[in-house]
Amino acid sequence: MRYDLYVVTDEGLSRGKTHVEIAREAVAGGADVIQLRDKTMESASLYAAALEIAEICKGKALFFVNDRLDIALAAGADGVHVGQSDLPADVVRKLVPKDFLIGVSVGSVEEAEKAVRDGADYVAVSPVFSTASKSDAGVGHGLDTARAICDAVSVPVVGIGGLNKENIPEVIKAGIDGIAVISAVVSQEDISASAAELSAIIAEAKRSV
Repeated sequence: MRYDLYVVTDEGLSRGKTHVEIAREAVAGGADVIQLRDKTMESASLYAAALEIAEICKGKALFFVNDRLDIALAAGADGVHVGQSDLPADVVRKLVPKDFLIGVSVGSVEEAEKAVRDGADYVAVSPVFSTASKSDAGVGHGLDTARAICDAVSVPVVGIGGLNKENIPEVIKAGIDGIAVISAVVSQEDISASAAELSAIIAEAKRSV
């Protein structure tokens, strides 16, 4: 299961493109994972977007919904991504099918180890570097913390926060399995081309490790 290029949708940073348009273009550019993230959209609209994105991703990319387990299950997403203040992973695990995937945002080795014990299929170091794309992200944890988390858990580790084509190689070198981005793809004029470029950089960085 590949988490190499993980694109998080954000209509506020997308030059007017919708979640569905972001997902379609990112998948066309080679994104391995799409996460639908919207903290303000009403449930009916979020569900409608999730249904379309699930169809776009089918057979091409994994599809996660941020926070909203109800939307993820109703739309047939591959999984849900939760933060430290969302529904706990062990509770989510009791409510979902066996093949349903759970991702958890973590900021320390202790949080990562607990997430895995609770049933997480991957953890996301959030944020690796400070970022303006997520107003609630907090201060970057840095590569030392990312490296320690990678060493501590056996599940894939995704990095998010301040990641771009310049620093991706050093993040991969730290042991990170997947690069999650928002503005580095979503805010670009050509989302597909930006996704393709980052995918190539990630692949090259992994070959060099």
